[in-house]
Amino acid sequence: MNHYYDRSNLNRIPELMKLSPQAAAAFLTFEKEIYHSSEVLPLKTKELIAIAVAHVTGCPYCIDVHVKRYVDMGGTREEIFEAVLVAASTRAGAVLSHATHALLAMEDTKLPPLTGKEQPPASPDCFC
Repeated sequence: MNHYYDRSNLNRIPELMKLSPQAAAAFLTFEKEIYHSSEVLPLKTKELIAIAVAHVTGCPYCIDVHVKRYVDMGGTREEIFEAVLVAASTRAGAVLSHATHALLAMEDTKLPPLTGKEQPPASPDCFC
């Protein structure tokens, strides 16, 4: 059985790119611009940001690639873990902040309390 996240899966990216060459070229141009042409942030800092974002998005491929690049630039385990903790804290803070919307939704509701015997709607109000 093949593992779902097998590094060799990345070898199929060119196959995907052939399905939409213009979009693929635009993405690669964008990536090159951000990582190599723009010099506002040092490349090492960009890789540390990428590691934190990869943990938030949950992409094992990105974690693998960006950690290896960062370590090759002299990055340390402590720096990586602190960046991951910053990402975790920021994500948790966003969840907490969004809880204010739950309060607003509760205050804004004009529906009678649910009894547990209601039928689910024919189509969902939310697709997330």
